[in-house]
Amino acid sequence: MQFRKFLSSNKIGIFDGGMGTLLQSRGLKPGYSPELFGQENPEAIREIHSLYLQAGAGIITTNTFGGSSFKLDPGLDAEKFNERMAGIARQAAGENAFVAGSIGPTGKMLAPLGDMTFDKILKAYKEQVRGLARGGADLILGETHLDLAEARAVVMAARSESSLPVAISMTFEKGTSLTGTSPEVFVDTMQNLGADIIAINCSCGPEEFVPLVQAMQPRLCTPLLIQPNAGIPVLEDGETVFKVGPQEFADKLRVFVDMGAMFLGGCCGTTPEHIKALKNMTASASYKPGTPTEQPGIVLTSRSRTLPFGDQFAPVLIGEKINPTGKEDLAAQLQGFDLSRALEIAEEQFSAGARIMDVNVGAPMVEEEKVLPALCRELVSRYDSPLAIDSSNTQAIHNALLEYPGSALVNSISGEKDKMERLGPICRDFGAPFILLPLSGGRMPKNSSERLQIIEDLLQRADRLNIPRRLIIVDVLIMTVSSHPRAAMDCLETIRYCREKWGLATLAGLSNISFGLPARELMNAHFFSMCAGAGLNAFIGDPRSTRMQEAMDVCNALMGHDSQAQEFTMRYAGWESGEMHSPGDQKGEDFASSIQEAVIRGKKDSIVPLLEKEIQSGSQAFQLVDGEMIPAINTVGEKYEKRELFLPQLILSAETMKQGFEYLQPLMQQDEQEQGPTVIMATVEGDIHDIGKNIVCLMLKNYGFNVVDLGIDIPAEEIVNQARGHKARVIGLSALMTTTMVKMQDCVELLHKEGLKCKVMIGGAVVTQAYADRIGADGFALDAVSAVKLARKLCSE
Repeated sequence: MQFRKFLSSNKIGIFDGGMGTLLQSRGLKPGYSPELFGQENPEAIREIHSLYLQAGAGIITTNTFGGSSFKLDPGLDAEKFNERMAGIARQAAGENAFVAGSIGPTGKMLAPLGDMTFDKILKAYKEQVRGLARGGADLILGETHLDLAEARAVVMAARSESSLPVAISMTFEKGTSLTGTSPEVFVDTMQNLGADIIAINCSCGPEEFVPLVQAMQPRLCTPLLIQPNAGIPVLEDGETVFKVGPQEFADKLRVFVDMGAMFLGGCCGTTPEHIKALKNMTASASYKPGTPTEQPGIVLTSRSRTLPFGDQFAPVLIGEKINPTGKEDLAAQLQGFDLSRALEIAEEQFSAGARIMDVNVGAPMVEEEKVLPALCRELVSRYDSPLAIDSSNTQAIHNALLEYPGSALVNSISGEKDKMERLGPICRDFGAPFILLPLSGGRMPKNSSERLQIIEDLLQRADRLNIPRRLIIVDVLIMTVSSHPRAAMDCLETIRYCREKWGLATLAGLSNISFGLPARELMNAHFFSMCAGAGLNAFIGDPRSTRMQEAMDVCNALMGHDSQAQEFTMRYAGWESGEMHSPGDQKGEDFASSIQEAVIRGKKDSIVPLLEKEIQSGSQAFQLVDGEMIPAINTVGEKYEKRELFLPQLILSAETMKQGFEYLQPLMQQDEQEQGPTVIMATVEGDIHDIGKNIVCLMLKNYGFNVVDLGIDIPAEEIVNQARGHKARVIGLSALMTTTMVKMQDCVELLHKEGLKCKVMIGGAVVTQAYADRIGADGFALDAVSAVKLARKLCSE
């Protein structure tokens, strides 16, 4: 049976469980690569697959989780390795079970969070997909992904290199992924990409998965896979133990059947016995797909925010001002690859209430293919609101989408020659909703009937390209009422028809209606109210318009988007007849007004000029660090712990601190102040994961520590020798896997044997305070912020 046919059935599918523990029982040494072990011991892999099949698994997973070129031993060809591992699974499964080709994270951070580019990660995943498909996989399974952009790369690679169904799984802690993605954002982005299965795996036990699934349910219309750990690992007699037994595990997963999960399986700590209990528990159950409670027309996402369009949501304002047309200063800067004015405009628009930013750099002598993606990258690093990528240059749009972590809006696809065929597949493959513009043949449609005919033709062309309707929002194409008396009525008719006939979301550039007329702001605001009543979902305009803001607030209250008019009441409590109300904070300054504000808001361009000003007025470098920068980064840390800020904002603030320190460092050396305490940082032997460690290093440096980063896969002897040579006060050890965390104990024991007084703190996804106590470490840090607090505490003892 083909897996797609199974997806259309009402059966519950059972995936297999963990691989690591079973490999260890067959000779895998702590710290040794499971992939390399599988290459050298294929019979052990085949035996594990057989055990899971005998236990009742209907889908077994290939031993290729770390099978990308970034993680494999240099001597292994990634494509051939994945083909071989898939072939082993295929032979074990025969015709009685399906094979899922596993693709895990690369261990690299994509820009702007790191220095890796999307196209390089996409290339590595394409190699894996080709190998897995040739080896006989029935579906591609992206597992344990920490970042939305990298998860997106797995889906795109699978779609590009095969026709196999795609399952994509993310891991969450405290309700979000490592880089700040919530379950809602994950669902919306992956459904835009057309993923066949959406999944959650790893990180915690079954109970912690319940609120994650509850958060997904309002818009989840894709089969769901649940693969929790067998509880939280603990260390007993030097071994990692998962406490949740097979029957308890199965009982705890029963709730997910009731919540509409189609697939169940296990992750770390689960065994064939766990899978057998799962199979027995679901023997009489059938899949009952849930019905989403919210079905928006389209959904845009950033890395950490989701923005739906639909009748049950308030109309969305798209800021229109990043456009060099008629702006000589902006055009001149973009021609010189200067983004500063564009970033200032973005700040002005977001401060005034824009929820999406239209980004257009089209002007003579501007290299759009380079400037547009560069500006998008900067905006993504500063704001968590979605972007609308606006260009007539297809390559520029493609390049910008490579830089975007979620589902951006593309502006636009018209009926002009071949535009749907050129740009439509790009939007489909990137999961990017787009504006459908009813223009064809180089002329404007005269009335609503002509508009609707062009829209219908474009929809048919989109259907032929397998572009789903959930990616389409229609521009109703407003013309000026001064020269087209029925312009407003034609738009209202188009809005209603798109909504009622096709169920499509609609959008408009409102200011066109008043072109050439006096009191344009007045007309635009009242026309907006008419369009909102007809069902308009979004509009492009100037968020600084007071009357427009008032019209939006009134419509939201009257249409039920402002519960009991609470926002309206708060905003207009002191309003009097004839008074104009100002639309929110219009400060509109990209330049921070203080050192602390620059650090907290991550204003990298502001920090050095502000520090220069203080130095020139007589302030001392160390005073600025201790009195301004450190308190500011403390505030950032507190906000991060409260989940008011996420990793991208934390890194942006840290990079702002870094720029400030780089400016102040020569001055601090002139002051002959003592250098901060030295911390040795390392990922332990056998482990090549360094994302978390790198973030901790960056934060420690910002707090004045002298950080010596030894890198990845570092033996205990090297760590202790470096600590002795640098006279370190603290050693920080990182491990992501249960198979390598035991190397932390080797380091602690060697440190004690050598008689060094250095303190040890440990961290990583599988590490706990209990484990730190067990091996004699001096502390455990959950994240970068707590690592700084712990390091400061240890240095004060």
